[in-house]
Amino acid sequence: MKTREGGCYCGAIRYRIQNEPTRANLCHCRMCQRLAGAPVVSWVTLANHQVTFLKGEPKWYRSSDIATRGFCPNCGTQLFWRADGNTEELDISTASLDDPNSVQPREHIWTESQLDWMNIDDHLPRYKRSRSEG
Repeated sequence: MKTREGGCYCGAIRYRIQNEPTRANLCHCRMCQRLAGAPVVSWVTLANHQVTFLKGEPKWYRSSDIATRGFCPNCGTQLFWRADGNTEELDISTASLDDPNSVQPREHIWTESQLDWMNIDDHLPRYKRSRSEG
């Protein structure tokens, strides 16, 4: 079983994940762009039972009518995304892993919001919205 650790910028929140993510994507949605201040955010998805908090707890923010996001209350690092009603999974910001290269993205989602000037030339599948919406 593969184990990885990560946390926020200031170290107030630390977590451990076990096993491989069920999904790993690059999200181009406007909410991710605005909340991260970046053109794209990479996420890994794991079952809740595969995530253990080692230090601290995130502050949760309702970022839309469908989800909440977990941030460090000290430094503001965006760490987590959770869909309303989904008590089984948690998305974790790939860049918050101690070794973000240990997980490769598998797809692009919400490409209908991809910035025009950002040209990503890779082989990954692309979805205008989420994978389930095509």
